[in-house]
Amino acid sequence: QVRLVESGGGLVQAGGSLRLSCAASGSIFSSNVMGWYRQAPGKQRDMVAIITRGGSTNYADSVRGRFTISRDNAKSTVYLQMNSLKPEDTAVYYCRQSGSGYVYWGQGTQVTVSS
Repeated sequence: QVRLVESGGGLVQAGGSLRLSCAASGSIFSSNVMGWYRQAPGKQRDMVAIITRGGSTNYADSVRGRFTISRDNAKSTVYLQMNSLKPEDTAVYYCRQSGSGYVYWGQGTQVTVSS
């Protein structure tokens, strides 16, 4: 059974930084595409950043240059370093693992950025 557990969320002032972690178990982590998504109240869940098994990355325009996604296959963990945070970054952040014909989600971690 695949399990994704996020951590690292919290309350931070605008301009601050947070680092999210997502620990995966129950799958061959290195063969999967990993991603971070977020959902603000009343809005749809949107892609923030993804990283392929080969290390290629893609970012939403709203976070490019401020956020960095990375993965440690030895630890089966994906990270999201978030710098220069803005109030509009406030959301529940979800870790996502995808492969051929499947998608798994974590339970989410709240990030709140105060102005």
